[in-house]
Amino acid sequence: MTSTLTLPSPAAEGVRDTVAPRRRTRIFALPEARWAAAALVLFLIALPLQLLGAPVWAWGPLYALTYLTGGWEPGWAGLQALREKTLDVDLLMVVAAIGAAAIGQVLDGALLIVIFATSGALEAIATARTAASVRGLLDLAPATATRIADDGSEETVPSADLRIGDTTLIRPGERVGADGRVLDGASEVDQATITGEPLPVAKETGDEVFAGTLNGTGALRVKVERDPSDSVIARIVAMVEEASETKAPTQLFIEKVEQRYSIGMVAATLALFALPLLFGAALQPTLLRAMTFMIVASPCAVVLATMPPLLSAIANAGRHGVLVKSAVVMERLGQVDQVALDKTGTLTEGTPRVTDIRPLPASGLDEDGLLALAAAAEHPSEHPLARAIVDAARTRGLTIPVVEDFASAPGTGVTATVDGRTVAVGSPARLLDGRDGHPAADLAAQLEQEGRTAVLVDVDGVPTGVLGIADRLRDEAATTVAALAALTGTAPVLVTGDNPRAAARLAEEVGITDVRAGLLPQDKVAVVGELEKAGRKVLVVGDGVNDAPALAAAHTGIAMGRAGSDLALETADAVVVRDELATIPTVVALSRRARRLVVQNLVIASVFITGLAVWDLVGTLPLPLGVAGHEGSTVIVGLNGLRLLADAAWRRARNGG
Repeated sequence: MTSTLTLPSPAAEGVRDTVAPRRRTRIFALPEARWAAAALVLFLIALPLQLLGAPVWAWGPLYALTYLTGGWEPGWAGLQALREKTLDVDLLMVVAAIGAAAIGQVLDGALLIVIFATSGALEAIATARTAASVRGLLDLAPATATRIADDGSEETVPSADLRIGDTTLIRPGERVGADGRVLDGASEVDQATITGEPLPVAKETGDEVFAGTLNGTGALRVKVERDPSDSVIARIVAMVEEASETKAPTQLFIEKVEQRYSIGMVAATLALFALPLLFGAALQPTLLRAMTFMIVASPCAVVLATMPPLLSAIANAGRHGVLVKSAVVMERLGQVDQVALDKTGTLTEGTPRVTDIRPLPASGLDEDGLLALAAAAEHPSEHPLARAIVDAARTRGLTIPVVEDFASAPGTGVTATVDGRTVAVGSPARLLDGRDGHPAADLAAQLEQEGRTAVLVDVDGVPTGVLGIADRLRDEAATTVAALAALTGTAPVLVTGDNPRAAARLAEEVGITDVRAGLLPQDKVAVVGELEKAGRKVLVVGDGVNDAPALAAAHTGIAMGRAGSDLALETADAVVVRDELATIPTVVALSRRARRLVVQNLVIASVFITGLAVWDLVGTLPLPLGVAGHEGSTVIVGLNGLRLLADAAWRRARNGG
């Protein structure tokens, strides 16, 4: 039962208003954030009081509260870890802070507590927001669906109650409740959330539809073929969660390093304290030496040696429109040696535009005349192709005539009366109705071969011309592809849900030879897995819900921010806020420079820590000199890392310096 409705039903309007609410995790809803904020505020109040010479009773309790608010959670977690016979750096930092306070270095200990509390809060916020975004994806599927009983009656049921074999009715403007196949009806379905295709796809009897996709102007009867819990949307959620967990091996490696360092430092401190006492040494100087060792051997300098270059690079990238979510991400960006690029919304702008206007010689129309007729007929329509045609006419400054008798047929096109003539605009295959040898058919085939969407314009039953519509390539796409290839030593791969012809055409324009087209979300994940099995560290760049699993599965993921879906933005490790594609190779180059500075700083910090620790072990290191050396190394590596804050660092990265 083909429908020619042009407006959604009242029920559909309600569905549109409640679809996919934006989920956000409030920062201070997390206890880690509240404790870190409290510690920071207390520290910032106590510090100026101490520096201005206020009595101890004024700032001492504030520092004590800083230790308590910022240190109790990592301290408790460390004690819990001890029960599992493991020792982590968080506990070591708390012990070092307490040790510093025990020998009068209260400020150093409080600063250490604040740094670690803030780091833990940021990690908790990122984790919570990603989890909330993944859960929010399930809201794309409607809460209820219209099920058709065997006797033809309709009933509204929860979408979760649909079963394989059920028949559902999808009205205009409603979202599909479950994956299935069309039994009857014709419409156009916006399935960008699943495939990334920029334009709605015509659906008729026998075609597959996916849960969460948005029906157009026609009504569809759909037979459910998958349980709602096994829909493509549900599988995307599962894949994102699973792929996110696959990053754990890197975390495990870091934890092993932390474990060994922690155990070694604690063992050395205890030995330095206990062994001299066994041989009759005095308690106070022995304790002072042990505490001095704990201060100079503290990994504070190593932490600060690592963070300033990465945080400076993050700040610099942020000023230039790239949001990098953590220092770990900034470091990982510099490791990539293979890039996989999405097509729609990434290499292209994600908005269809008229690229070709081809009037037939016998029509007597020029380009403006053909476009004006098409724009007039399409003006009442809300279809993306219609908007592209109307926008093209307005860009040329054309007058769009008023129309009468407008009608829309899903999968075919629109008809309207323009200045007394019947104008039809739509699918060449439908409007030509078997006239394969017509010049308009050859022209449409030529445009489609070039990767365009062909739209036929028919006046009073006579084909008069063909319009070519395509998603416009970003101006900087080709130079970005070349820059990424130069950086990684390997040409990028194109991974897209669009059709192979359109993908191949675009790939040729930007210089990509490896094209993977017609991919569903799980196929993109498979491509990433294939590249990683070959030993590559893959950077995925995308913008849609359908890209989220690949963004999560990749070594690093970057989302285009202006039109990116919530899930893609939360899942990605970095976001290009202003959709400036050329910033991607720049931020990769900046990351590599930051990693080089990290190595430099680690060498500097290691030399200082080793030198001071050896001095304390084999000689007598005065506590003030030990603190000065420890803090001096921190200042040196900090200033070295802060060099990446300058705009010149971004310019050098952009120019390949």
